[in-house]
Amino acid sequence: MKNVLILCTGNSCRSQIAEGFLRKMLAGKAMVYSAGIEIHGVNPKAIETMKEVGIDIINHTSNHISEYENINFDFIITVCDHAKESCPYFPSNAVKFHQNFPDPAKAVGTADEVKLAFASVRELIEDYCENFVAKNF
Repeated sequence: MKNVLILCTGNSCRSQIAEGFLRKMLAGKAMVYSAGIEIHGVNPKAIETMKEVGIDIINHTSNHISEYENINFDFIITVCDHAKESCPYFPSNAVKFHQNFPDPAKAVGTADEVKLAFASVRELIEDYCENFVAKNF
C-alpha cells in the first residue's frame, strides 16, 4: 500500500478536495492524507461542494504537516504555490508533484458566484487527480 500526501497552505479547501477524490479513486491501493503548513479548519463550502458529487468529507480534519513526519510517503502533491514555496524541510524520498489551483476560499460575489468558484476548482482538482492516478497507479 502506497502513501500519498496532499499539501496546501491551510489544509482547508484544495487539499481537502483532492484528498476526497484520491481516497475514492485509490481505495485499496493507497492511504491518502492531507496537511497544511498552517491549520485553518475544513472549509464548510469545500464539504458542500464535494457532497454535490457524492463524496463525503465532513469527517476530514485540518492537519499540520508535522503530524505526518513519521510516515514514509511515496508521493507528495502540493496544490498551491505558497505551500510549495513555504513548506518547511520535510525529509522524504517521495516523488513530488506540484499543481497550483486557484483558492476558492478567496472567491467573492454572490452566494451563487462563490458556489460556482468552488465547483470550478473542484472540477480542476478532479481532472488532476484522475490524471495522477492514471499515470502513477
